Amino acid sequence: MDNGIGLNTPRGSGTNGYIQSNKFFVKPKTNRVTDSTKPFEADQGSAGLTTRKPNKEILEHDRKRRIELKLVILEDKLAEQGYTESEIADKLVEARKALEDAQQEKDEEEEVIPIPTRQQKVSDTQNHQIAARKE
Repeated sequence: MDNGIGLNTPRGSGTNGYIQSNKFFVKPKTNRVTDSTKPFEADQGSAGLTTRKPNKEILEHDRKRRIELKLVILEDKLAEQGYTESEIADKLVEARKALEDAQQEKDEEEEVIPIPTRQQKVSDTQNHQIAARKE
């Protein structure tokens, strides 16, 4: 018998006397809130989710990234058509200026924050675009 646990002697018990702890025993939690009349705190009730304001810098970066993507596609098309490097560079400068002007006019019409339209698919991971759309 070790610390008052187990058999005094394993003889005749059908065991070898080795004692193992129960690894699958789940202890009951004692820190549960039992008072259901307690009012909600300020951050309770929303499951810890708070709606954050969209970050304008991230939205601006995404807008610039979309413009650069269009320019890269245009550059590939011009290279396939056989334009020289200097002609491609000139056309890209003009296209960049046109795209930025068009985007700026669009932003002035809507708001300062560019809101994605239905044509521009926004994935669930783009939290700032979703927050801008909700506003």
